[in-house]
Amino acid sequence: MADPSLISLMFVLLLVIGALAGVLAGMLGVGGGIVLVPALFYAFSQLGYGGAQLMQICLATSLSTIIVTSLRSLLGHHKKGAVEWKILSSWAPGIALGAIAGMLIASSLRSATLQMVFGVLAITVGVYMALGNSKWRLGATMPTGPVRALMSLVLGFLSVLMGIGGGSFGVPVMNLFGVPIHRAVATAAGFGVIIAVPAVIGFLFVQIDPGTRPPFTIGSVNPIAFVTIITMTLLTAPLGVKLAHKMDARPLKRVFGVFLTLVAVNMLRKAMGF
Repeated sequence: MADPSLISLMFVLLLVIGALAGVLAGMLGVGGGIVLVPALFYAFSQLGYGGAQLMQICLATSLSTIIVTSLRSLLGHHKKGAVEWKILSSWAPGIALGAIAGMLIASSLRSATLQMVFGVLAITVGVYMALGNSKWRLGATMPTGPVRALMSLVLGFLSVLMGIGGGSFGVPVMNLFGVPIHRAVATAAGFGVIIAVPAVIGFLFVQIDPGTRPPFTIGSVNPIAFVTIITMTLLTAPLGVKLAHKMDARPLKRVFGVFLTLVAVNMLRKAMGF
């Protein structure tokens, strides 16, 4: 039987994590997963849960919340006519296959290895956010054929290894190929659903040592974290949106990029035992 005081402390930490993820997602347009994974890892570690599979729980739980938040975002953007459904439908098969492959690989890796993968990829995202330019282009139109197949597979694969939706990789990719930023953000919400659904279904069947997992965990997904974080992000994301309209989000995004890079470096440090 789990210690009630430990469950209460976990609940409080999850409330704070969900609130922060919601504000940042609304204010900066970044997916919650980029915040949730390191925050969940820190919270569960401080509560005494660890073992070789802790990162699987963090990735899977983060992805479970993305199903709800991305679907809600996608429907909202669809009502405004901002979703590029042709891009979404043509990239969906590759993204889904990449997500399944990512889940299978992630379920077989040790937590320290996944920390290193997250750290390296998060540094890449952080540097892009800090230094990237919206005018950069790799092409005038989205890739097709084998290039699209490869890029969609990689996008789904890497997103699952980080426990994130479609925004962190999908938005820059579409923007670099000439898709306007607001339409890229809208379409990437659909990427998030396609990434998260098959990955979470798979993670539900990945068994974690009962002695090292947080209470009530099903497979690799923690329902307490899922419900708490979803509730808080839905409440606080509108606040983040209001803040975004009151201030220039560009310098904030650069500051967050630097912050994310530092968080990723710290995760790499811990993974390497320093």
